Amino acid sequence: MIELEGVPELIDPIMVAAFEGWNDAGDAASSAVAHLEQEWKGEVFAALDAEDYYDFQVNRPTVFMEDGTRKITWPTTRLSVVRITGERPRDLVLVRGIEPSMRWRSFCNELLGFAHELGVEMVVVLGALLGDTPHTRPVPVSGVTSDPDLARTMDLEESKYEGPTGIVGILQEACTHAGVPAVSLWAAVPHYVSQPPNPKATLALLNRLEDLVDLRIPLGELVEDARAWQLGVDQLAAEDSEVAEYVQSLEEARDTAELPEASGEAIAREFERYLRRREPGAGPGGPGAAGGFGRESAGPGGDRARSARPTRAEEPKEPKPQEPPEKGTEEEKPGREAAGPGTGEQETGSAPESSGEAPERRPDEDGPGEPGEEGPGRD
Repeated sequence: MIELEGVPELIDPIMVAAFEGWNDAGDAASSAVAHLEQEWKGEVFAALDAEDYYDFQVNRPTVFMEDGTRKITWPTTRLSVVRITGERPRDLVLVRGIEPSMRWRSFCNELLGFAHELGVEMVVVLGALLGDTPHTRPVPVSGVTSDPDLARTMDLEESKYEGPTGIVGILQEACTHAGVPAVSLWAAVPHYVSQPPNPKATLALLNRLEDLVDLRIPLGELVEDARAWQLGVDQLAAEDSEVAEYVQSLEEARDTAELPEASGEAIAREFERYLRRREPGAGPGGPGAAGGFGRESAGPGGDRARSARPTRAEEPKEPKPQEPPEKGTEEEKPGREAAGPGTGEQETGSAPESSGEAPERRPDEDGPGEPGEEGPGRD
């Protein structure tokens, strides 16, 4: 039995985990948990014994100097807790580490022991995979679960994957067998720009997590980092005609695939999510503002709306003299005209967040191992 000292009783805690390695293309998932720790000042309360789970020839310890003394950092997995205050307080248990080299079942059982002692209500595991997705479009993020009931109630995909798996898939299955609700969120990273970091994919994961757990996540400088990353990739792609042509083909394929998704029901659902995110007094252009770069996973048609060029304002026309209405006809009342280009509905820009539609290559809880798809960490 795990005994925890100095950890207060938590309020409706959710465990959020990410692991460096095979399941972490572009370091997007581990960077998302690191961002939560930094923004909410997470306090580490436990670390797994590195001797039990890691091959130090694969994941080597590092040496550093502190106040003139040499110290060693061993590869491991650490657990921290963040207390979120506000109108609806809720606590998070953050798990960040490296995919273990051995004893995966014992590794997952130890994490589940912490979850049980802390009263964790749900486990969310973040992952990132390489896919055929253009860097110029919103990052696709898919939510996957092995629980059919959870899939229906939370609008998630039910896992159908078969093939090699990583620690994300193993931990999710361990949670399911232990009766703990578990979800994995997968971000698709462009395979032609897979080098870490990828702040745009990290931002998309945080946006999807925000919807899933109904929390307002402070984004800090991540929005500007994501914007700078995309501009940098744009410049590199423009210097190579073959890469630019390939990116254009991915854009066309993505837009064509998403066109049927833009149904009235889907647009209404995304607009409802947008309204839930709005905060009183939020200024334009903020992280939660409509059409802002912070809403990285746009809804159906959102990427096309964001990339469209602004329309020119119409020149004012001279008013025509009003003719008296004919007999038997009703005079037009103000406000009956159709909304024009300058109305508020048009100014809201792109739809806010992705509803978790799967990317072109549908990731499962074990997305990187999907047959025929290059996985994170592979050459």
